[in-house]
Amino acid sequence: MNLQPWLAQPWRELSGALARGRLHHGLLFAAPAGYGKRALADALVAAALCERRRDDGHACGRCRGCLLLKAGSHPDFTRVTLEPRDDGKLRSEITIDQMRALSQRLALSSQFGGLQLALVDPADRLNISGANALLKTLEEPATATILLLVADEPARLPATIRSRCQRIDVPAPTREEALAWLRSERVDAAAAAAALDASLGNPGLALSWSADDTLPLRKACADDLAALARGRRAAAEVAEAWAADRPHERLWFAAVLARDEARAIAGGRAGRLGLTAREEIPKLAAWFGRANQARGLLTTTARSDLVLLELLRAWSPDGRPA
Repeated sequence: MNLQPWLAQPWRELSGALARGRLHHGLLFAAPAGYGKRALADALVAAALCERRRDDGHACGRCRGCLLLKAGSHPDFTRVTLEPRDDGKLRSEITIDQMRALSQRLALSSQFGGLQLALVDPADRLNISGANALLKTLEEPATATILLLVADEPARLPATIRSRCQRIDVPAPTREEALAWLRSERVDAAAAAAALDASLGNPGLALSWSADDTLPLRKACADDLAALARGRRAAAEVAEAWAADRPHERLWFAAVLARDEARAIAGGRAGRLGLTAREEIPKLAAWFGRANQARGLLTTTARSDLVLLELLRAWSPDGRPA
């Protein structure tokens, strides 16, 4: 498995601890989505279950353990994630029933006589009851059992869970590292730079956005916010459109656009959204925070159209003084 270059140091530390038999029983992989923490956690699982690890600590990819893991049938590995509902959509939370089933499985002995591993992803989407059940497992770990938690927003996990895990922080790459990696993934240099700027330096998001039509979505969001600021569109109309098409990405771009507009005004430059007065700066800063909070609400059971309507009303002239 080839990890991104900026993951080299955390990989050396984790693979070294595995080789010495010193892995903590609870590992929390924490970083924004797109930084590579899931690849790092998956690489550790593969290495731990491999019967003939390579000199660099990675799994060989050919032994019995590796083949079973690739087939999704390794008896000593459990992956817990969001389950589909009856309508086919994913649930918004990991439930207590899933955690109870995991606890029962980990209570059994390893079938291959080695480590038992469980990966909970996204761990920050555990509901309260599920988190309490996971806490019991962390407090009373079974012998030779490793729990790996993957979280985009680790602060959403209870402090009691975070305190019982070793936190694995995934570093942000330098711009040069990220651009070089994007080029290695066959992204055009100009497109790589534009996508990296739009994603605030997030390499995974930049790769995803350069491969689809997400970057034009940024311009559409800017046009919508500019029209709202001038009173040319209604907040309800824009909220309905955003709720129907990738609201999470739109809120990301909206927050970044508000931040960039504030920076432009502070620097005496014209922004993209048509705001010029310096008294707009604190209002833009406050709206930036609200947009990020709204993005978090979209991962809950809250109605996305109502969340967006409240936010966009605060942006429109009626809600935000010109």
